[in-house]
Amino acid sequence: MAHKVTHETNLVALRRIGGQIQGVQRMIESKKYCIDIINQLQAAINALHGVAEKILTKHMEHCVAEALRGKSEQLRTAKVGELMSTIRRLRKL
Repeated sequence: MAHKVTHETNLVALRRIGGQIQGVQRMIESKKYCIDIINQLQAAINALHGVAEKILTKHMEHCVAEALRGKSEQLRTAKVGELMSTIRRLRKL
């Protein structure tokens, strides 16, 4: 069964990522091996991408879907434009 994504679950993930970043800072302060630091940074980046994906999915399932079901052509157009802009930005990451 899929785990329900909520703001709280995203906050928990972000707190964990914050801990990862603090760990990277300690690694740099301790002059750890550069590749090990990069590997930890990549893990944090991947975790951030995961949170962004979950938030975007929830937005699409609720806000965008609601706008698409609605009667306002202007709102539908705005939501699709917003979504496409977000997808373009995410592709650059």
